[in-house]
Amino acid sequence: MKIGELELDQPLILAPMAGVTDLPFRLLCKRMGADLLCMEMVSAKAIHYRNRNTEALMRITEEERPVSLQLFGSEPELMAEVARSIEERPFDILDINMGCPVPKVVNNGEGSALMKDPLLAAAIVKAVSGAVKKPVTVKIRKGFDGAHVNAVEVAKRLEDAGAAAIAVHGRTREQYYSGKADWDIIRRVREAVSIPVIANGDIDSPQAAKRCMEETGCEALMIGRAAQGNPWIFREIRSFLRTGEVPPRPDTDEICAMLREHARLMLAEKGEFTAVRELRRHAAWYLAGFPHAAQLRKQACEMERMEDLDRLLERLTAE
Repeated sequence: MKIGELELDQPLILAPMAGVTDLPFRLLCKRMGADLLCMEMVSAKAIHYRNRNTEALMRITEEERPVSLQLFGSEPELMAEVARSIEERPFDILDINMGCPVPKVVNNGEGSALMKDPLLAAAIVKAVSGAVKKPVTVKIRKGFDGAHVNAVEVAKRLEDAGAAAIAVHGRTREQYYSGKADWDIIRRVREAVSIPVIANGDIDSPQAAKRCMEETGCEALMIGRAAQGNPWIFREIRSFLRTGEVPPRPDTDEICAMLREHARLMLAEKGEFTAVRELRRHAAWYLAGFPHAAQLRKQACEMERMEDLDRLLERLTAE
């Protein structure tokens, strides 16, 4: 599959997730077989006003490329100006978020609120794609709510406005992440446009990945929550799609080694105070499914120093 001039061998894409897809997590997913990595979304206004926190969000290393940098905003000219100002950074794709469901984003008319205004959504894509040479993609949802399922209409307008590819999450904003993802709406988008369509939603196993490709006709899959605490999912899907076989699930030693590596990368990137606090949620995800998981997660959420992680893993391997 090609997005602009970027060719992806077997497009398994890490979805952008705020507070999750930072540099350390992206690197782990890359090593496990993700073809394209999407960064945490960044506010166009924050970049414009030089918010100091945005610089860390936009840091990219050569090891993780190709990378998609995701912007959110609702003002076409501002979005275009910001896109132009950052184009020399080493990302490969510029993505526009039209799917984020959180109130503080939606209430500003950004994220999935743009599903309610297809004309504005298209104006943003036209302005941004006209301002940069790198391919511009968009992440949308099924619609804003059950009464306004308009992903097909929005996708057509975005294609006409210059989008190089569209990722479709098969849920409405009203659903957030609950209920079952509607793969049929993704299929309908795929049939309605000629640019690549990326399927997103409920791709939580190698078997689900194959079914999604068969039911939607999409050649690219975007994996989000299923990768939390589970970067191995990319390795497993890749193997299953190519050979029909799923590698064995990681054992306790491999999970502990991955969590230690995750901690090492976070420590190097953010320093101990921030790394430990952000690692708490990741550790809780890694520990899901273990005996006494509730107690282990409680211990993980109380970590204050990296030594606390060592004690947690010692307890895990001793059981």
